[in-house]
Parts: sequence; structure tokens; C-alpha cells
Amino acid sequence: MRINKCLSELGLCSRREADRWIAEGRVRLNGETAEMGQQVEEKDRLELDGKLVKKAGRAVRAQAPRRVLLACYKPRGVVCSCSDKDRAKNIVELVSYPERVYPIGRLDKDSEGLILLTNQGELVNRINRGGRNEKEYVVTVDRPLTREALDRLADGVELPELNQKTRPCEVWQDLRLPPGRRQRQFHIVLSQGLNRQIRRMCEALGYEVKRLKRVRILSLRLEGLRPGEFREIGLSELGLSEELWPE
Repeated sequence: MRINKCLSELGLCSRREADRWIAEGRVRLNGETAEMGQQVEEKDRLELDGKLVKKAGRAVRAQAPRRVLLACYKPRGVVCSCSDKDRAKNIVELVSYPERVYPIGRLDKDSEGLILLTNQGELVNRINRGGRNEKEYVVTVDRPLTREALDRLADGVELPELNQKTRPCEVWQDLRLPPGRRQRQFHIVLSQGLNRQIRRMCEALGYEVKRLKRVRILSLRLEGLRPGEFREIGLSELGLSEELWPE
């Protein structure tokens, strides 16, 4: 079994996240720094950040864990990475769930809102393969937005540092808000997840993001959760078929 799939089936992460950990040198196979694409056998030992996650003689899928999917309101100041590089509290510590879970996707430290956690490494791959990754955010910036700026956000913004242009997306303002607040706030729906994408888009147009809050993932909304709270959900709450669960 390929090493990224092994880490995923151990309930540690998605395959993409496993590849990132391997590239960062955080994974060791039989005492040696692991490499992309290595095969893992039952007799092998795996370590992550110096901690044993699979010992020799243990089959990777000896006992499938109970399937868990959580919706959580991540507060500002909490990180989604489980590495020790940032001393801030991470999302796994915040939830402190009795079974090992990890976040699906990320929200940066200064952002807040809805995030999903699971112990099913293959689930995120199945969701993303179908292109089902729409997310809605409420963004507050440092000064009033112009019509031109909103149109450019919707049409796509060139990000030279990432050497690409963002995809066209939905952008609107909530007309129910008082004018002063409405002029500095907008909703945006993204179907891609570039690193710090919204902050980069705003910066490219001369705006600084003061608050960024994710309020929806697919059909699941943040309502009902307060910062730091979480609850178990099923795939149906995301508008997805329960058949997407890994076997």
C-alpha cells in the first residue's frame, strides 16, 4: 500500500495532507525519513512527528474506526495545522474528541467559522473528486467597497505570487445591513481553495481583510454553533449521499 494511502486509512489525514507531511519530512518509515510513493507492508513501522502510528505486525485496517464527521465553529486564533510550528491551540485540541479526527481543509489562524473534521481519510478525496466543494464566506474589509472592486472579485483576480487567476465566483452585499456596515462587507462563494485566497484577492485590489468568517460548506450552514462548539453530522446535511462514506 502506498504510504499516503496508509496514513489516510489509519484515520490520520487525507492522501493530499499525507503527501504534504511527507514532503515536510514529518513521516518516518522504519526509522528513515519517508519518501513520496513508498510502499508500506504489514511488517513496517510508521512514525508521524516522532510518534508511532503503525507498529510492525499490525495490519493497516485491522479494525475500522467508527465513522465520524463533525461540524465545528473554529474561533479566530486557532490553527488547523497539527504541527508544532505554531504554538497556538489547534483545532484538534479545541475539539478534544475521544476518537482521532483531523480537519477537512483549512481556515487560517485569523479566520473563523465552519470547518469539518473526520476520521475517514478517504472521505475528503471522494467529496473533492466530484467537484463538491462550494464554500461561502462573509468578509469585512478596512474601507468602503466600490462597485468595480466587487465586480473584479466576481470576475476573478490575478494573483501574481501564485501565478494564476482566481475562478469567477458569486459576490454580493447584504442589503439588510446599515449602509456604513454594508459598504465594508460582502459575501463570496468559492469553489477553489487557494492558499489565503480571499485575503490575497482583497490585497490585490488594495483592501485589507479585517474579519473573515466561513458561514457555509455545501448545504450546511454555521447557524446553531457558537465559537468553539461542534456537533456530529451526516453527509446528508451537506447535501451528499451517504454512499460516499468509505467502506
